[in-house]
Amino acid sequence: MRLHQITCGHFTADDGTIKEVKNERLTALVDILEEVENKAVIWAHYRHDINAIVNAVEKNFGKDSYVTYYGDTTNEERQNAIKQIQDPNSPVRFIIGTPQTGGYGITLTGANTMVYYANGYDYEKRIQSEARINRAGQTRKMTYIDIIAEDTVDEKIVKALVGKMNIASKITGDDLKDWL
Repeated sequence: MRLHQITCGHFTADDGTIKEVKNERLTALVDILEEVENKAVIWAHYRHDINAIVNAVEKNFGKDSYVTYYGDTTNEERQNAIKQIQDPNSPVRFIIGTPQTGGYGITLTGANTMVYYANGYDYEKRIQSEARINRAGQTRKMTYIDIIAEDTVDEKIVKALVGKMNIASKITGDDLKDWL
């Protein structure tokens, strides 16, 4: 887990403090978001990453451009976040959250781009989180983007997810879908 945190730009030291590690992940995310024409879902795995993403999005796109949907988001704020991302007239362009909290049972078809700031090993959370924009009511082509640091644990995580997808496809008889 610590390697994954370091790859994301931080880690929790033995004394419990969070230490920053220089990386280009946030820069890559902002570059991606500048290219997004419609609304986007951004998934992260750590609260520290959520906070860093919020700061970067606010700095580059404005305070009204995002909502959050993760463990610290109240139920009322969660309902408002869904409403804002679904409303084509809302200034909200980005929903920033975790697949653990927002990856199940909600519809986010107001967005058609999904960015994985970081991946986890849980294949079920991955496929469930992908399905938030791939639901009835989606009328646009969808784009899924994974931010992956070369030669790091990121590559191992994606390889494990692809392996799980291959096994699931063999068991269910589904054709393999393109990924990455």
